[in-house]
Amino acid sequence: MKAQILKAFKYQQLVDMMYIANDGSISKRRIKILKVSGDSFQAYCFLRHKKRTFKIDNVLSLMPVIHKESQII
Repeated sequence: MKAQILKAFKYQQLVDMMYIANDGSISKRRIKILKVSGDSFQAYCFLRHKKRTFKIDNVLSLMPVIHKESQII
């Protein structure tokens, strides 16, 4: 998982993340990774509209956000 986080950070890519909190609750968040250090990382969370710190071990999945261009005819 750390490799995926580092790749998203390197390319400044938005990702959708499934995350399990310490209390066991699971949330889906759209984030932009700002900093990776040790076993955690900082990201801007679009769900909370704040900068948050996440534990890498608590990340369940990461999915890059892909913007498809729509065509108007």
